[in-house]
Amino acid sequence: MTTQTVTPTAPAATGERSSLLRLYLSRGILAVAWALAFAGAHEDLNAPAITLLVVYPLVDAVSSLIDYRATPNGSERRVTAFNGMLSTLAALAIGIAGADGVAAVLHVFGAWAVVSGAAQLTVGLRRRGPELGKQWPTLISGGLSFLVGITYNIQAGGDHPSLDVLSVYATGGGVWFILQALLLGWKSRQLRARTV
Repeated sequence: MTTQTVTPTAPAATGERSSLLRLYLSRGILAVAWALAFAGAHEDLNAPAITLLVVYPLVDAVSSLIDYRATPNGSERRVTAFNGMLSTLAALAIGIAGADGVAAVLHVFGAWAVVSGAAQLTVGLRRRGPELGKQWPTLISGGLSFLVGITYNIQAGGDHPSLDVLSVYATGGGVWFILQALLLGWKSRQLRARTV
């Protein structure tokens, strides 16, 4: 695989950093806000709880669409498009699973977490160049999503499945997105300082 070297001050790289910074920061704040709302609304798997469950992957789908539009053509863009479609399907599946109870919801959410975590890992690996930093928060977040999704499916098959874990999942994901945004901001300041 050949890699194209882009200078840190290239307008395309600067624009992509800025776009990703805003996207990651917004995504992180929304995830933490969702976690707070869901923590107080999931005691019963009723309409408000199911609505929140459907909203979470939809936020990811919209984020993927924004990321897709800002990403140059290539394999990274295709993975982003796949993740957006996957998150949309996950939202529909979670809405349907809500009628079957907590275990069904946890199964669907867990399966989505596994596949979307793998997609996030792939995108993070492709963005590890000098223009966008090392992407370690994205890589850790994707890896944890993958592993946690497996445990959710195991829990769903147990005697007492619970949706309590989803607030923790969203909070963790939100924190990693915010850290990635801060890292991109620091990288931008570093590169600007070198050009002065």
